Amino acid sequence: MTSIFLADEQELFQQSVRQFVEREIVPRAEEFDRHGIFPHDVFKRMGELGYYGLRYPEEVGGQGADFVTTCLLYEELARGSLTVAAICAMQALMGTYFVFKYGTEAQKQAYLAPALRGEKVGTFAITEPNAGSDLGGITTIARRDGGSWVLRGTKTWITSAPVADFITVGAKTSEDRGLENIALFLVDTTTPGFSVGKPIEKLGTRSSLTSEIALDNVRLPEDALLGAEGEGVKNVGGILSEIRVMTGALSVGLAQAALEAAGRYANEREAFGQPIARHQAIAFKLADMATQLHAARLMTYDAAWRIDHDLEVTREAAMCKLQASETAAMVADEATRIFGSYGFAMEFPAQRFFRDARFLLSGGGTSEILRMLIGREVARTYR
Repeated sequence: MTSIFLADEQELFQQSVRQFVEREIVPRAEEFDRHGIFPHDVFKRMGELGYYGLRYPEEVGGQGADFVTTCLLYEELARGSLTVAAICAMQALMGTYFVFKYGTEAQKQAYLAPALRGEKVGTFAITEPNAGSDLGGITTIARRDGGSWVLRGTKTWITSAPVADFITVGAKTSEDRGLENIALFLVDTTTPGFSVGKPIEKLGTRSSLTSEIALDNVRLPEDALLGAEGEGVKNVGGILSEIRVMTGALSVGLAQAALEAAGRYANEREAFGQPIARHQAIAFKLADMATQLHAARLMTYDAAWRIDHDLEVTREAAMCKLQASETAAMVADEATRIFGSYGFAMEFPAQRFFRDARFLLSGGGTSEILRMLIGREVARTYR
């Protein structure tokens, strides 16, 4: 349960999402994990329910909800299946935001509107084989050619790439190294020269398909540039806090699912004449799991509230993501220990939570990068 104060409409929304998850996601969570097939029917259903447009204004087909409400969506979806939650998060934020913010009216009609309805899949591509956290090292190049842009390069770890209809791609408009030369481009995946490369077989979130993409002299119209030249990193940075808090909400949802499963098992499993939940060793584990989860949840919704009220949130978003993702990994790990040998068995969900939790440790910044950022912010405070 969410340990925060919610408005009546937020509670009603949370309950409606929970009902959807219990009815349509939880019974298929193992199927999504085992077969690793993109769930087109669930993807379309989430569009019909308005989940992708939740944060966008009504004039573009959205719901105009606040970010706290959006985080409730991500938490509840992740509680049912992190795979489904990750698909939704990509579509609802990075996959569509830059078209919403910088696209032409024609682009919004062609890509944003159908994406919010769940009729098209959008995604985001900036990571490269040799450039992850170090964005200044990307080598994908965009050069002008008359009234067109021509893109050449390779991206990797691109969520939903095998099924995407359009992708926002980060590329350099100069050969010089540095962040100031990066721009964002809208690429229709039917454009000649675009291809989906090697799929990445992942430990978890297996139905959230991931692969490389290749751009072999992909020719784009001039208005494919989303935002100004050289402002790609700045424009991504504009939603980086939202990305981190969103990842916090996903982490809270997964940790909640792991805690619930471990708690139920600890009450059912008996050893030495009583449920193992009554043994101090297990009770202490449950106590630490619940305490860390409570802290992560409060930090997540505090940061979401700050975003809704236009307050400075850079440090809080980084702290939230750090605490929540590490908590998810810890809670999932402890759940496998409480399950004992059955934590290693595929028929029980503990192993899925353990595997899926690793996904959360990288998105939005690794724990090591976040600690560097937070440390600098703290040091600056006490100069």
